Amino acid sequence: MKLTIISGLSGSGKTVALHTLEDMGYYCIDNLPIALLEAFTREFSKQPLQDIQEVAVGIDARNHPDQISQFPGIIKNCRERGINCKIIFLQAENHILLKRFSETRRKHPLTDPDTALADAIDKERKLLTPITTNTDLFIDSSQTNLYQLRDLVRECIGTGNNPKLSLVLRSFGYKHGLPADADFVFDARCLPNPYWEPGLRGLTGLDKPVVDFLDGDATAHKLGDHIEQFLETWIPSFNSVNRSYLNIAIGCTGGQHRSVYLIERLARRLGDRLGNIVIRHREIE
Repeated sequence: MKLTIISGLSGSGKTVALHTLEDMGYYCIDNLPIALLEAFTREFSKQPLQDIQEVAVGIDARNHPDQISQFPGIIKNCRERGINCKIIFLQAENHILLKRFSETRRKHPLTDPDTALADAIDKERKLLTPITTNTDLFIDSSQTNLYQLRDLVRECIGTGNNPKLSLVLRSFGYKHGLPADADFVFDARCLPNPYWEPGLRGLTGLDKPVVDFLDGDATAHKLGDHIEQFLETWIPSFNSVNRSYLNIAIGCTGGQHRSVYLIERLARRLGDRLGNIVIRHREIE
């Protein structure tokens, strides 16, 4: 039995993620009480393998705080019983969550006459700490729309049957903020900026003129080689502790040229030697 637990902050896209897994053929249950998780997995483990192999469960702040505090022990017991359990946690920046609730006019589950929305979001972050400390993959939806989030979930989970580590290689622009779900962040702002070349400004690191421009720069090769060597050295260590996902981010000023170039270069040179690779260009997408 393969169990995927979808958790996260209210308004971060948990329902979208769960519906995406349902479309992929998972048996999905939303808002399962944590106290019932062990009994649920025991029951489904009795099912013939051909009937149900992949199950996804949504768990969030609607659970009682006492139950959430028991989450680490319950997950430990499930894994000791041989259940392949992966935990995905969705999050977003506070101002994004405030905007989403304001636009949809939906009620946050932790708001009440004495608790404002901003306070409820902070309270929820603290409440879900026992889940975040056990999470395998963080997905930050601050800069993604519904369709991009669906694609990201499909790409990350779609490689789950392969025992290799899944690498999410992401370019971004510092002026739009750091990706909150990155495990490693590398800065490409030390490289010559194609933006200041009139013929390259409107292009991206996916376009050949920009690639040729940066291919001709020794520092771009040196930085790319060092990032590659770092990952080749340390990714096997994450594989050895059964880490399932790793988010690698490379940033430049606007996220259009240098970071895109380096991500594409890195993906080509790594191939699938170190893991299953998912490429995302945040600012272009």
